[in-house]
Amino acid sequence: MKELAQRMGVTTGTLTVMVDRLNRNGHVERRRHESDRRSIIVALTPSGMELFREHDDLHKQLTDDLTAGLTPEETTAFTELLRRIVREF
Repeated sequence: MKELAQRMGVTTGTLTVMVDRLNRNGHVERRRHESDRRSIIVALTPSGMELFREHDDLHKQLTDDLTAGLTPEETTAFTELLRRIVREF
């Protein structure tokens, strides 16, 4: 949970609330790590994987819509700018 919270840029408390809600709705499950009993693995369930795919498809469509009027060079520049912005946060 700590590693996941760091990767997402949220506190462990915020992540716990989110994972609790996703777990209650059947989208994720918590499992003990096989070799480190102190660690918890959070994994998507089949319904969680389906929601992830839908969300990913929406992002792909949004990207296509945003870049539709750009030249290939502009698309490359736009992509690089977005990567730089994400790295800063």
